[in-house]
Amino acid sequence: MKICKLLASLALCTALIISQTACTAKEKEPISDTQYDLLNTTCTITIYDMKETDAQPIIDEAFELCKEYEKKLSKTIEGSDVYKINHNNGQPVSVSEPTNFLIQKGIYYGALSKGRFDITVGRLSNLWNFSGDNPTVPSQEAIQDAVRSIDYTKIHIEKKSKTDNKPQKGLVSNVWIDNPKAEIDLGGIAKGYIADRVSDFLVEKGAKSAIVNLGGNIVAIGSKPDGSPWNIGVEKPFSDRSEILGAVEVKNKTVVTSGIYERMFEENGVLYHHILDITTGYPAESDVEAVTLVADFGKSVDCDALSTICLMLGIQEGAKLIESIDGVEACFVDKSGNIIATSGMTFNSVK
Repeated sequence: MKICKLLASLALCTALIISQTACTAKEKEPISDTQYDLLNTTCTITIYDMKETDAQPIIDEAFELCKEYEKKLSKTIEGSDVYKINHNNGQPVSVSEPTNFLIQKGIYYGALSKGRFDITVGRLSNLWNFSGDNPTVPSQEAIQDAVRSIDYTKIHIEKKSKTDNKPQKGLVSNVWIDNPKAEIDLGGIAKGYIADRVSDFLVEKGAKSAIVNLGGNIVAIGSKPDGSPWNIGVEKPFSDRSEILGAVEVKNKTVVTSGIYERMFEENGVLYHHILDITTGYPAESDVEAVTLVADFGKSVDCDALSTICLMLGIQEGAKLIESIDGVEACFVDKSGNIIATSGMTFNSVK
Protein backbone atom coordinates (compact mmCIF):
# COMPACT_ATOMS: atom_id res chain seq x y z
CA MET A 1 0.00 0.00 0.00
CA LYS A 2 1.05 3.60 -0.63
CA ILE A 3 0.69 6.47 1.82
CA CYS A 4 0.68 10.13 0.93
CA LYS A 5 0.27 12.82 3.59
CA LEU A 6 -2.34 15.55 3.27
CA LEU A 7 -3.56 18.18 5.68
CA ALA A 8 -5.08 16.59 8.76
CA SER A 9 -8.49 18.07 8.17
CA LEU A 10 -8.90 16.70 4.65
CA ALA A 11 -11.16 13.80 3.79
CA LEU A 12 -12.45 12.27 0.61
CA CYS A 13 -15.91 13.20 -0.62
CA THR A 14 -18.21 12.96 -3.61
CA ALA A 15 -16.41 12.30 -6.89
CA LEU A 16 -16.65 15.17 -9.36
CA ILE A 17 -15.74 15.48 -12.99
CA ILE A 18 -13.12 18.21 -12.96
CA SER A 19 -11.79 18.03 -16.48
CA GLN A 20 -14.02 18.31 -19.51
CA THR A 21 -13.08 18.28 -23.16
CA ALA A 22 -12.86 21.75 -24.65
CA CYS A 23 -15.16 21.94 -27.65
CA THR A 24 -13.74 23.11 -30.95
CA ALA A 25 -15.83 24.12 -33.90
CA LYS A 26 -15.71 20.54 -35.20
CA GLU A 27 -16.65 18.89 -31.91
CA LYS A 28 -20.15 18.32 -30.61
CA GLU A 29 -21.26 20.23 -27.55
CA PRO A 30 -21.97 17.87 -24.62
CA ILE A 31 -25.68 17.30 -24.05
CA SER A 32 -26.48 17.16 -20.34
CA ASP A 33 -29.51 17.07 -18.09
CA THR A 34 -29.95 16.99 -14.31
CA GLN A 35 -32.83 15.82 -12.16
CA TYR A 36 -33.08 16.67 -8.49
CA ASP A 37 -34.53 14.45 -5.75
CA LEU A 38 -34.40 11.41 -8.00
CA LEU A 39 -33.14 8.40 -5.99
CA ASN A 40 -33.04 10.81 -3.04
CA THR A 41 -30.08 12.62 -4.62
CA THR A 42 -29.04 14.74 -7.62
CA CYS A 43 -28.57 12.81 -10.86
CA THR A 44 -26.83 14.06 -14.02
CA ILE A 45 -26.43 12.29 -17.36
CA THR A 46 -24.17 13.75 -20.06
CA ILE A 47 -23.53 12.49 -23.59
CA TYR A 48 -20.52 13.91 -25.45
CA ASP A 49 -20.57 12.21 -28.86
CA MET A 50 -24.11 12.85 -30.12
CA LYS A 51 -25.99 15.83 -31.42
CA GLU A 52 -28.77 17.18 -29.23
CA THR A 53 -31.64 15.79 -31.29
CA ASP A 54 -30.24 12.28 -30.80
CA ALA A 55 -28.90 12.61 -27.26
CA GLN A 56 -31.75 14.35 -25.45
CA PRO A 57 -34.40 11.66 -26.08
CA ILE A 58 -31.94 8.99 -24.88
CA ILE A 59 -31.20 10.97 -21.71
CA ASP A 60 -34.92 11.45 -21.09
CA GLU A 61 -35.52 7.73 -21.47
CA ALA A 62 -32.58 6.98 -19.15
CA PHE A 63 -34.13 9.09 -16.40
CA GLU A 64 -37.44 7.27 -16.87
CA LEU A 65 -35.51 4.03 -16.45
CA CYS A 66 -34.16 5.35 -13.13
CA LYS A 67 -37.69 6.05 -11.97
CA GLU A 68 -38.88 2.57 -12.97
CA TYR A 69 -36.14 0.95 -10.91
CA GLU A 70 -36.79 3.24 -7.97
CA LYS A 71 -40.44 2.19 -7.97
CA LYS A 72 -39.35 -1.45 -7.60
CA LEU A 73 -36.43 -1.09 -5.17
CA SER A 74 -37.39 1.70 -2.76
CA LYS A 75 -38.46 0.67 0.72
CA THR A 76 -40.55 3.82 1.16
CA ILE A 77 -42.59 3.83 -2.07
CA GLU A 78 -45.84 2.05 -1.31
CA GLY A 79 -46.36 -0.82 -3.73
CA SER A 80 -42.67 -1.38 -4.51
CA ASP A 81 -41.32 -4.91 -4.34
CA VAL A 82 -39.32 -4.10 -1.21
CA TYR A 83 -42.26 -2.35 0.45
CA LYS A 84 -44.42 -5.43 -0.15
CA ILE A 85 -41.81 -7.77 1.36
CA ASN A 86 -41.45 -5.56 4.41
CA HIS A 87 -45.21 -5.36 4.99
CA ASN A 88 -46.30 -8.92 4.29
CA ASN A 89 -45.64 -10.44 7.74
CA GLY A 90 -43.03 -12.92 6.53
CA GLN A 91 -45.21 -14.35 3.75
CA PRO A 92 -43.85 -14.85 0.20
CA VAL A 93 -44.02 -11.90 -2.19
CA SER A 94 -43.65 -12.14 -5.96
CA VAL A 95 -40.88 -9.76 -7.03
CA SER A 96 -39.41 -8.61 -10.33
CA GLU A 97 -36.02 -9.70 -11.61
CA PRO A 98 -34.16 -6.51 -10.59
CA THR A 99 -35.32 -6.91 -6.98
CA ASN A 100 -34.45 -10.61 -6.99
CA PHE A 101 -30.99 -9.89 -8.39
CA LEU A 102 -30.24 -7.07 -5.98
CA ILE A 103 -31.39 -9.01 -2.91
CA GLN A 104 -29.03 -11.79 -3.97
CA LYS A 105 -26.22 -9.24 -4.24
CA GLY A 106 -27.03 -8.05 -0.75
CA ILE A 107 -26.90 -11.60 0.59
CA TYR A 108 -23.57 -12.18 -1.16
CA TYR A 109 -21.99 -9.09 0.39
CA GLY A 110 -23.52 -9.96 3.73
CA ALA A 111 -21.59 -13.22 3.65
CA LEU A 112 -18.41 -11.59 2.30
CA SER A 113 -18.43 -9.01 5.10
CA LYS A 114 -19.30 -11.61 7.75
CA GLY A 115 -22.57 -9.84 8.43
CA ARG A 116 -21.29 -6.27 8.70
CA PHE A 117 -23.18 -5.38 5.52
CA ASP A 118 -26.77 -6.54 6.01
CA ILE A 119 -29.72 -5.53 3.84
CA THR A 120 -32.20 -6.43 6.61
CA VAL A 121 -31.11 -3.26 8.42
CA GLY A 122 -34.37 -1.53 7.44
CA ARG A 123 -35.93 -1.14 10.89
CA LEU A 124 -32.70 0.25 12.31
CA SER A 125 -32.14 2.71 9.46
CA ASN A 126 -35.76 3.85 9.83
CA LEU A 127 -35.10 4.70 13.48
CA TRP A 128 -32.12 6.91 12.69
CA ASN A 129 -33.87 8.65 9.77
CA PHE A 130 -30.73 10.35 8.45
CA SER A 131 -32.59 11.54 5.37
CA GLY A 132 -35.38 13.16 7.39
CA ASP A 133 -35.78 16.81 8.30
CA ASN A 134 -35.09 16.34 12.00
CA PRO A 135 -33.05 13.21 12.76
CA THR A 136 -32.42 12.41 16.43
CA VAL A 137 -30.70 9.65 18.37
CA PRO A 138 -33.24 6.84 18.93
CA SER A 139 -33.88 5.35 22.36
CA GLN A 140 -31.63 2.52 23.47
CA GLU A 141 -34.64 0.23 23.80
CA ALA A 142 -35.79 0.91 20.24
CA ILE A 143 -32.27 0.36 18.89
CA GLN A 144 -31.88 -2.98 20.68
CA ASP A 145 -35.27 -4.14 19.42
CA ALA A 146 -34.37 -3.20 15.83
CA VAL A 147 -30.97 -4.92 16.05
CA ARG A 148 -32.67 -8.18 16.98
CA SER A 149 -34.52 -8.14 13.65
CA ILE A 150 -31.35 -7.95 11.51
CA ASP A 151 -30.19 -11.18 9.86
CA TYR A 152 -29.72 -11.47 6.10
CA THR A 153 -29.50 -15.28 6.36
CA LYS A 154 -33.24 -15.37 7.09
CA ILE A 155 -34.09 -14.10 3.59
CA HIS A 156 -35.39 -16.79 1.22
CA ILE A 157 -35.54 -16.64 -2.58
CA GLU A 158 -37.53 -19.23 -4.52
CA LYS A 159 -35.82 -18.78 -7.89
CA LYS A 160 -32.40 -17.20 -8.07
CA SER A 161 -30.92 -14.97 -10.77
CA LYS A 162 -27.63 -15.63 -12.48
CA THR A 163 -24.59 -14.88 -10.33
CA ASP A 164 -22.85 -12.48 -12.73
CA ASN A 165 -23.63 -8.77 -13.10
CA LYS A 166 -25.99 -9.24 -16.04
CA PRO A 167 -29.53 -9.69 -14.70
CA GLN A 168 -31.70 -12.47 -16.08
CA LYS A 169 -34.54 -10.71 -17.87
CA GLY A 170 -38.11 -11.73 -17.14
CA LEU A 171 -37.39 -13.76 -14.02
CA VAL A 172 -40.07 -13.46 -11.35
CA SER A 173 -39.62 -15.12 -7.96
CA ASN A 174 -41.08 -15.31 -4.49
CA VAL A 175 -39.08 -13.73 -1.65
CA TRP A 176 -39.78 -13.81 2.08
CA ILE A 177 -38.08 -13.27 5.44
CA ASP A 178 -38.46 -15.65 8.37
CA ASN A 179 -38.74 -12.82 10.88
CA PRO A 180 -41.92 -10.80 10.14
CA LYS A 181 -40.38 -7.82 11.99
CA ALA A 182 -37.36 -7.66 9.69
CA GLU A 183 -37.22 -5.07 6.91
CA ILE A 184 -35.06 -5.04 3.79
CA ASP A 185 -33.28 -1.80 2.86
CA LEU A 186 -31.47 -1.82 -0.49
CA GLY A 187 -30.28 1.77 -0.14
CA GLY A 188 -26.68 0.60 0.21
CA ILE A 189 -26.56 -0.95 -3.27
CA ALA A 190 -29.58 0.15 -5.32
CA LYS A 191 -28.01 3.38 -6.65
CA GLY A 192 -25.00 1.48 -7.98
CA TYR A 193 -27.24 -1.12 -9.60
CA ILE A 194 -29.29 1.59 -11.31
CA ALA A 195 -26.11 3.35 -12.48
CA ASP A 196 -24.98 0.09 -14.10
CA ARG A 197 -28.32 -0.47 -15.84
CA VAL A 198 -28.53 3.14 -17.08
CA SER A 199 -24.98 2.92 -18.41
CA ASP A 200 -25.81 -0.31 -20.23
CA PHE A 201 -28.82 1.44 -21.74
CA LEU A 202 -26.73 4.38 -23.01
CA VAL A 203 -24.21 2.02 -24.60
CA GLU A 204 -27.02 0.05 -26.25
CA LYS A 205 -28.29 3.33 -27.71
CA GLY A 206 -24.90 4.06 -29.23
CA ALA A 207 -23.22 6.36 -26.70
CA LYS A 208 -19.45 5.93 -26.77
CA SER A 209 -18.48 8.96 -24.66
CA ALA A 210 -20.73 9.72 -21.70
CA ILE A 211 -20.89 10.25 -17.96
CA VAL A 212 -23.58 8.92 -15.61
CA ASN A 213 -23.48 10.57 -12.18
CA LEU A 214 -26.11 9.33 -9.76
CA GLY A 215 -25.28 11.27 -6.64
CA GLY A 216 -21.59 10.37 -6.65
CA ASN A 217 -21.91 6.93 -8.26
CA ILE A 218 -20.08 7.83 -11.46
CA VAL A 219 -19.81 5.67 -14.55
CA ALA A 220 -17.40 6.93 -17.20
CA ILE A 221 -18.47 5.43 -20.52
CA GLY A 222 -15.58 5.14 -22.94
CA SER A 223 -13.21 8.11 -23.00
CA LYS A 224 -13.45 11.82 -23.71
CA PRO A 225 -14.23 12.56 -27.37
CA ASP A 226 -10.54 13.19 -28.12
CA GLY A 227 -9.65 9.73 -26.79
CA SER A 228 -8.05 10.93 -23.56
CA PRO A 229 -9.17 9.56 -20.17
CA TRP A 230 -11.73 11.22 -17.98
CA ASN A 231 -10.40 13.09 -14.96
CA ILE A 232 -12.69 12.26 -12.06
CA GLY A 233 -11.92 14.62 -9.23
CA VAL A 234 -12.40 14.01 -5.53
CA GLU A 235 -13.48 16.96 -3.43
CA LYS A 236 -12.64 18.01 0.08
CA PRO A 237 -15.60 17.37 2.38
CA PHE A 238 -17.59 20.26 3.79
CA SER A 239 -16.06 22.50 1.10
CA ASP A 240 -19.35 22.93 -0.76
CA ARG A 241 -17.74 21.33 -3.82
CA SER A 242 -15.17 24.11 -4.05
CA GLU A 243 -11.93 22.30 -3.11
CA ILE A 244 -10.43 19.25 -4.80
CA LEU A 245 -8.06 16.78 -3.16
CA GLY A 246 -6.99 15.09 -6.37
CA ALA A 247 -8.23 12.99 -9.26
CA VAL A 248 -8.25 9.60 -10.88
CA GLU A 249 -7.93 9.08 -14.64
CA VAL A 250 -10.32 6.49 -16.05
CA LYS A 251 -11.70 5.05 -19.25
CA ASN A 252 -14.81 2.88 -19.22
CA LYS A 253 -14.78 2.58 -15.43
CA THR A 254 -16.99 3.22 -12.45
CA VAL A 255 -15.90 5.51 -9.61
CA VAL A 256 -17.75 5.43 -6.29
CA THR A 257 -16.98 7.54 -3.22
CA SER A 258 -18.48 6.97 0.21
CA GLY A 259 -17.81 8.80 3.45
CA ILE A 260 -19.14 9.16 6.96
CA TYR A 261 -20.02 12.81 6.24
CA GLU A 262 -22.53 12.03 3.47
CA ARG A 263 -25.52 11.84 5.82
CA MET A 264 -25.07 12.88 9.40
CA PHE A 265 -26.31 15.09 12.22
CA GLU A 266 -24.99 16.46 15.47
CA GLU A 267 -26.72 16.09 18.84
CA ASN A 268 -25.33 17.31 22.16
CA GLY A 269 -21.95 17.88 20.57
CA VAL A 270 -21.69 14.34 19.14
CA LEU A 271 -21.59 13.65 15.40
CA TYR A 272 -23.70 10.70 14.20
CA HIS A 273 -23.24 9.32 10.66
CA HIS A 274 -25.26 6.92 8.53
CA ILE A 275 -22.87 3.93 8.41
CA LEU A 276 -24.44 1.77 11.11
CA ASP A 277 -22.85 -1.06 13.07
CA ILE A 278 -25.54 -3.73 13.17
CA THR A 279 -24.10 -5.26 16.35
CA THR A 280 -24.54 -2.08 18.39
CA GLY A 281 -27.17 -0.22 16.36
CA TYR A 282 -25.04 2.95 16.47
CA PRO A 283 -22.76 4.52 13.82
CA ALA A 284 -19.77 2.31 13.08
CA GLU A 285 -16.35 3.31 14.39
CA SER A 286 -13.18 2.85 12.35
CA ASP A 287 -10.14 4.80 11.20
CA VAL A 288 -11.72 5.51 7.78
CA GLU A 289 -13.40 8.79 7.03
CA ALA A 290 -13.90 8.15 3.32
CA VAL A 291 -13.06 5.74 0.54
CA THR A 292 -13.10 5.99 -3.25
CA LEU A 293 -13.29 2.83 -5.34
CA VAL A 294 -12.43 2.48 -9.02
CA ALA A 295 -13.69 -0.63 -10.77
CA ASP A 296 -14.46 -2.07 -14.16
CA PHE A 297 -17.51 -0.96 -16.12
CA GLY A 298 -20.65 -2.63 -14.77
CA LYS A 299 -19.48 -2.89 -11.17
CA SER A 300 -20.98 0.22 -9.61
CA VAL A 301 -23.34 -2.01 -7.61
CA ASP A 302 -20.35 -3.89 -6.19
CA CYS A 303 -18.53 -0.66 -5.37
CA ASP A 304 -21.60 0.55 -3.47
CA ALA A 305 -21.48 -2.44 -1.15
CA LEU A 306 -17.69 -2.58 -0.91
CA SER A 307 -17.34 1.10 -0.04
CA THR A 308 -19.71 0.68 2.90
CA ILE A 309 -17.90 -2.46 4.03
CA CYS A 310 -14.54 -0.67 3.86
CA LEU A 311 -15.83 2.19 6.01
CA MET A 312 -16.73 -0.35 8.67
CA LEU A 313 -13.68 -2.61 8.40
CA GLY A 314 -11.06 0.11 8.69
CA ILE A 315 -8.09 0.74 6.43
CA GLN A 316 -6.00 -2.36 7.10
CA GLU A 317 -8.79 -4.92 6.70
CA GLY A 318 -10.57 -2.88 4.02
CA ALA A 319 -7.44 -2.62 1.87
CA LYS A 320 -6.79 -6.33 2.32
CA LEU A 321 -10.30 -7.10 1.10
CA ILE A 322 -10.01 -4.86 -1.96
CA GLU A 323 -6.59 -6.30 -2.86
CA SER A 324 -8.22 -9.74 -2.96
CA ILE A 325 -10.85 -8.70 -5.53
CA ASP A 326 -9.98 -8.50 -9.23
CA GLY A 327 -10.83 -5.31 -11.10
CA VAL A 328 -11.30 -3.09 -8.04
CA GLU A 329 -8.91 -0.56 -6.46
CA ALA A 330 -9.38 1.74 -3.48
CA CYS A 331 -8.13 4.98 -2.01
CA PHE A 332 -8.81 5.56 1.71
CA VAL A 333 -8.63 8.70 3.79
CA ASP A 334 -7.97 8.17 7.50
CA LYS A 335 -8.85 10.46 10.38
CA SER A 336 -5.39 12.04 10.32
CA GLY A 337 -5.73 13.12 6.70
CA ASN A 338 -3.52 10.41 5.22
CA ILE A 339 -4.43 8.88 1.87
CA ILE A 340 -3.79 5.15 1.63
CA ALA A 341 -4.18 3.51 -1.78
CA THR A 342 -4.21 -0.13 -2.81
CA SER A 343 -1.31 -1.28 -4.98
CA GLY A 344 -3.05 -0.79 -8.33
CA MET A 345 -4.62 2.59 -7.56
CA THR A 346 -3.25 5.81 -9.02
CA PHE A 347 -4.50 8.91 -7.24
CA ASN A 348 -3.10 12.24 -8.35
CA SER A 349 -3.30 14.43 -5.27
CA VAL A 350 -3.42 18.21 -5.36
CA LYS A 351 -0.12 19.64 -4.13
